[in-house]
Amino acid sequence: MYKIIVDDQHEFDSTQLEDLDAIADGINQFHILHDNKAYRAEIFDQNPVDRKYAIRVNGTIYQVAIKDEFDLLVKKLGLSATGTQQVKDIKAPMPGLVLEIMAEVGQTVEKGTPLLILEAMKMENVIKAPGEGVVKEIKVEKGQAVDKGQLLIEME
Repeated sequence: MYKIIVDDQHEFDSTQLEDLDAIADGINQFHILHDNKAYRAEIFDQNPVDRKYAIRVNGTIYQVAIKDEFDLLVKKLGLSATGTQQVKDIKAPMPGLVLEIMAEVGQTVEKGTPLLILEAMKMENVIKAPGEGVVKEIKVEKGQAVDKGQLLIEME
């Protein structure tokens, strides 16, 4: 069970998604039927680490966050799972191809700073910093194929 929060205002649980008829229609694009209405949806920015996505539906942009059971329990207990986190290394979350490197050696980054774009399964994934740090060394080059778990960027 998980919750989907749209624009920090609307909440849905995973069972409500069962009513959607969604078909992939290209890279990060979907055709959705719901209550006899058709929608075009596109995921154009994603942060899989924080499970946050920017989605365009029929031209309107929505910010979507997905909360799993752990996130829901932390919230229910009134605790905070957030805090400043020092980043050590950035590793590839999946095998893919480095399309673009946006970070530079010596750059100070904060949580959410885009570091590079990794293409995997015909989807462009923006790899963002999960916390604060300074880029010590970039271990990959644009156009390089990488394996899951491979060191991409060394932080200090």
